[in-house]
Amino acid sequence: MSSTLWGLVVGLTPLGAWAGSMFSGIAADKFGRKHMLMYNNAFFVSGAIIASTSTSVAQLSVGRFVSGIGCGVAANVVSTYCSEVSTIRSRGFLGGFQQLMILVGVFLSQVVSIGLSKAPLWRVLFSISAAIAIVQTLLLFFIPESPKYLASTKQIDKAEAVLVRLRKDMDIAFELDDLLTVLEYSRQTDYVPQPTMWQVLAGKTEIDLRHLVFSVLFLMLSQQWAGGKGVMFYSTEILSDSFHLSDEEIKHIPTIAQLLTLGIGAVGLFSVILGMCILDKVGRRTVLMVSSLATAISSALIVIGSKVDIGPVVAAAMYLFNLSFQSGAGFIPYLCASELLPYYALGSISGLATSINCLTLFIVSFIFPILDKAIGPYLFVPFIVTSFVTFLFAVFMMPEARGKSIVKVVDQYKGPIRCVAGPFAKKYSSSN
Repeated sequence: MSSTLWGLVVGLTPLGAWAGSMFSGIAADKFGRKHMLMYNNAFFVSGAIIASTSTSVAQLSVGRFVSGIGCGVAANVVSTYCSEVSTIRSRGFLGGFQQLMILVGVFLSQVVSIGLSKAPLWRVLFSISAAIAIVQTLLLFFIPESPKYLASTKQIDKAEAVLVRLRKDMDIAFELDDLLTVLEYSRQTDYVPQPTMWQVLAGKTEIDLRHLVFSVLFLMLSQQWAGGKGVMFYSTEILSDSFHLSDEEIKHIPTIAQLLTLGIGAVGLFSVILGMCILDKVGRRTVLMVSSLATAISSALIVIGSKVDIGPVVAAAMYLFNLSFQSGAGFIPYLCASELLPYYALGSISGLATSINCLTLFIVSFIFPILDKAIGPYLFVPFIVTSFVTFLFAVFMMPEARGKSIVKVVDQYKGPIRCVAGPFAKKYSSSN
């Protein structure tokens, strides 16, 4: 299989995710977060069946695309659900679980794939995902619906009951009152009863959300251009080249490249847990600054190691890359939409943000092996640039949501796109 075709097959999953994310926000607002996640498992099951029974590259590609639709829906709805069932204090910690579970899934799939990578056992590998989706559907019957969704559909009694269940032995009066205040605030600040996505993007609602919307979209775009998924998808191939493994050595599973890839995955799990533990203590902005700058430095080290052709240097730099990226820049973007946007804008903008994220992932997945052949040791240079730009964004433009309600965040960061921190910070007044 050529590098172009291989990149296309790999990229069809995020392309499907892009398609799923386009309707996920609106669908979740209509059917509810819980039921949308239940319905979504149909994509995972059908995609796994198509892929596991494939007899051609075309059928395999269709299966990956269908599964990708489920990934796009889940990426958006799960992040929204996690934010809506958590308290303000635990929002960052609980929101990080999404990225943590993604990495757990990737790590376990890497472990299992070592023994199931050869024909016909790879079909079993795809079948496992169908079984997991069925189990997930059954487990979803036992979770509550989002209290914020219930309140938004005027099911106040059910929303209160869910809060009682989620906050066992805690006084929920203040949280329920705050939830109703946020929803009332959203209704009162609509330029029309339900503003369109274009009205929100253009700042044509009574409260100008352009800076907050820009922040959400930028973070979801930059997250994929930082190269994290490239390391996740292609680390084995990169390390095989770095250690100059022959075709004969690659046939003897597990290879040193595969074992090192497992280590990279394990480091990713540790770094996400680390980021989750410190996020609500030091704030999103500080964590993103440190994470993105360290990611840029580690990307530069990968380039240097590749250029001087020293395999252990490349491997060590990739470990540092995953440690840096996953501790902040990898999961903070998934929190931003539900932390920065009022309810009336959340469905449309979160869907747009996730679709941008997934489309970017498709592009990166597709061009990664092509760039590897074209520019070789300089493969990570574009990711150095992206990570450094993200660092600058965190320094000067990143809204800080730690310990703040949506009302406070919107009031502090409403207005046009601008610097909100540092020496170039500009305060916004509605009279501007």
